[in-house]
Amino acid sequence: MLFIAAGAAGFALHRLTERYDRALTKQELLDPAARRDESGSWLRQHVSGSLNYLLVGTDRRPKDPGGGLADTILIAHVPAGLKRAYLVSVPRDLLAEIPPDGPAGYPGGTDKINSAFLYGGGGAAGARLLSATLTGLTGLRFDGAAIINFGGFRKVIDLLGGVTICVDTEVRSIHTGAVFPVGCHQMGGAQALDYARQRYGLPGGDHDRERHQQQILKAIMQKAGTGGLLANPVRADQLIRALGSAMIVDTNRVPPANVASALWSLRADALVGLQVPTTGSVVDEIYSEQLDPAADSLFAALRGTDTESWVTANPRWVNRI
Repeated sequence: MLFIAAGAAGFALHRLTERYDRALTKQELLDPAARRDESGSWLRQHVSGSLNYLLVGTDRRPKDPGGGLADTILIAHVPAGLKRAYLVSVPRDLLAEIPPDGPAGYPGGTDKINSAFLYGGGGAAGARLLSATLTGLTGLRFDGAAIINFGGFRKVIDLLGGVTICVDTEVRSIHTGAVFPVGCHQMGGAQALDYARQRYGLPGGDHDRERHQQQILKAIMQKAGTGGLLANPVRADQLIRALGSAMIVDTNRVPPANVASALWSLRADALVGLQVPTTGSVVDEIYSEQLDPAADSLFAALRGTDTESWVTANPRWVNRI
């Protein structure tokens, strides 16, 4: 009976990932300089090395997940064995060297890193320039990328029946006037997105907003993993369609179904939120951030095999999610 049940679950998962593959919009989001060359040995890579994905979040144009500005930049780092994942938030005000982009007519220069997405033209082209900028900054190459429309996740959260978010500092929305008091709350899609958009009046400003977005992603993963999706094909199909409409992906020539199947067992409580170490300053009334010396060791850890040691040694840059 155990083998029959396992076979049935495996068949259901295979069908689920096939539908996920068909629902996704696929485009080239990575610049050649930012793309890992080992896509053909992807399964071997995640056993002996690590996986790095670029996640670009945009909070505009719900019907166009690739348009507008890069509101959120995340590096998802998955060490070998796929038992843990690190969500590394890159501050959008971080100054970086943005390389030239001939097709977009951008000559290159130093600017806030989220400008790379805009200077590249937004969408897939913007993601390519942003990925090249990040590779120049961190030395990392990526196994894939996604543009995520956070507004599109409102429907995803509602289909999951809401998510639980624990608020540790009171948040007041400048958009709706809603107040999110300290404590754990069940939030629907509209509430969760309203909470994740706020940064004014918080101790950490935009860094708190980044942390809240990490919370939302973890909560979605937590609810999806405990919601019995495999036993409810209708709801699973609705959720997959909603996810597909909110994302554009580049899996570096690896079938998306293979990636989804490999990462399926990753648990939400194995997610760790990190912040790129930076310091902020105001020059000519313009706020920007610069890399803190600890950033070099973080980037080295992400390129290597022992990110956990860096986390233990640098608790200041670990987010509570």
